Amino acid sequence: MIINLRQRLGRLGLIAFGLVLIALMAGPLRGPTEVLMAVMSGGNKLRPIYSVDTPDKKIAISFDACWGADLTRPILDILNKYDVRTTFFLVNIWIDDYPELVKTIVAEGHELGLHSTTHPDFVKLSEAQMEQELKDNYDAIVRVSGFKPILFRPPFGSYNNTMIQVCERMGIHAIQWDVDSLDWKDLSAVEIHRRVVNGVKPGSIVLFHNNGKHTAAALPGIIETLQGQGYEIVPISELIHLDNYYVDNNGVQRKKTPSPEPN
Repeated sequence: MIINLRQRLGRLGLIAFGLVLIALMAGPLRGPTEVLMAVMSGGNKLRPIYSVDTPDKKIAISFDACWGADLTRPILDILNKYDVRTTFFLVNIWIDDYPELVKTIVAEGHELGLHSTTHPDFVKLSEAQMEQELKDNYDAIVRVSGFKPILFRPPFGSYNNTMIQVCERMGIHAIQWDVDSLDWKDLSAVEIHRRVVNGVKPGSIVLFHNNGKHTAAALPGIIETLQGQGYEIVPISELIHLDNYYVDNNGVQRKKTPSPEPN
């Protein structure tokens, strides 16, 4: 029995090694470590974009808007003061409750992204339900603002392969974040500032919420610090690659490199 088990494990190891070699020979899209991780984990896990591999000191800050709007106007005023454009991810109930504010966000130079129709956990939805959530959300944004979103942030950051595939089929980029302000936990402005400034790197996507209790108080210091460090803050669509890219096992979006010409 022990001998048979060892033989089986040995065969599995050879199969995994063979898959790594095949993947490495197939092209330069992923390094050896990434290929090995993919094989060991099943090789089929798709990921949204958490951050972007870029040589430029560019980052994006974003706001999820699900409920409440009392603090949104102060946030917009701060963004205007520092000439910063960002991305707002909206759900339908927020769009329906604050249509004029939706229009204002677009008029002041910011972009809109999808955040679903009813804010469900997408992992619990069927493929058809996912498509309907995105379609109805898209239609609501276009109807109110005329803006045509190409980005989607899943509620709760919850996703699976089906969700990624649905987004790809609909021409939408699935977006997460690599820096969480945790403003929804009512952290102080000082704590929010510390988390964001210490977590940011070139290509980062920062998560805020439009109605975080201390978000507006934290923003000026965050923007001043990051701009003082030479960062340019841009909307997410201006940070990510819109085509010819892949997302590695850490959620980092990378530009595909062309295959070398045969000799």
